[in-house]
Amino acid sequence: MTTAVRTLAERVTSGLATVLVGAERSAFGLQLALFGRGHVLIEGVPGTGKTLLVRTLALLLGLEFRRIQFTPDLMPADVVGTTVFNPKTTEFVTRPGPIVANIILADEINRTPPKTQSALLEAMEEGRVTIDGVPIALPTPFMLCATQNPIEYEGTYPLPEAQLDRFMVKVSPTYPDRSQELMLLARGAAGFDAHDVERSGIAAVTTAAELIGAQATVRAVHVAESLRAYMLDVVAATRASQQLALGASPRAGLSLLVAAQAAAAIDGRDFVTPDDVKGVAQIVLAHRLIVRAHAEIEGLSASEILDGILRAVPVPRDATAVVS
Repeated sequence: MTTAVRTLAERVTSGLATVLVGAERSAFGLQLALFGRGHVLIEGVPGTGKTLLVRTLALLLGLEFRRIQFTPDLMPADVVGTTVFNPKTTEFVTRPGPIVANIILADEINRTPPKTQSALLEAMEEGRVTIDGVPIALPTPFMLCATQNPIEYEGTYPLPEAQLDRFMVKVSPTYPDRSQELMLLARGAAGFDAHDVERSGIAAVTTAAELIGAQATVRAVHVAESLRAYMLDVVAATRASQQLALGASPRAGLSLLVAAQAAAAIDGRDFVTPDDVKGVAQIVLAHRLIVRAHAEIEGLSASEILDGILRAVPVPRDATAVVS
């Protein structure tokens, strides 16, 4: 039942709010990926709580958590694992890497070269890794949360399009407003230490079984045929846009559908509305789009172009919703 998903989402949101200030939109994006069996890319300038957001979520879920610090010298084997020789048995044995866990924090993913970034592709798409020809299934549930600084900063490598397309959502934490930052300073004055969040008293609010059940409930949320056609129209419009060199892929369309299902379930509904689609379209689609040079010169971003597409594509009349 979607009411169970809504209750679980409220527990997760409440737990995140005890640690983070002004991160409601980012928390929503994480939950879309969590309940939709997807992955999330978190991009923001240093000091905006990207890593803290994932660490707190992992504590709330109570699942096996691993953090991989991406650096220029990190190798693919450091992520997925390798085979090592055991002198006692005179045999090679498979030693899985840190990717074999439920919640993975790929911290500063764009500080490592594309060769190592690509080591995540199989895990993100198929839920497994291959070590010297031996496939190893990843645990369920599995979610990759990657953080990165904006690509114009020094010492970073842009993520390839094939990898960006595997992230269901991308969220961008921003600076808090004045009242929120005053609250943040008050917490610091009261003794809260973000470096030691594990000792802040956060307890798990769910189990693996409950989370898997919530994910199954999300996938059962009803999506009317007219809404499926509407989503396809939006995706097709990105491909036809003269301002975009690369539009949304079929995988992006599926991610849009699942994210809309998750948004409906978080709201306690067992059906998707056009508002659900519009409410998730930016964080699901924008990071997959490539803007043409002439549009960039005009100062247009992928988000602005997508906004125009969402305004232009007609919403189905037989869908029940209050469309903003």
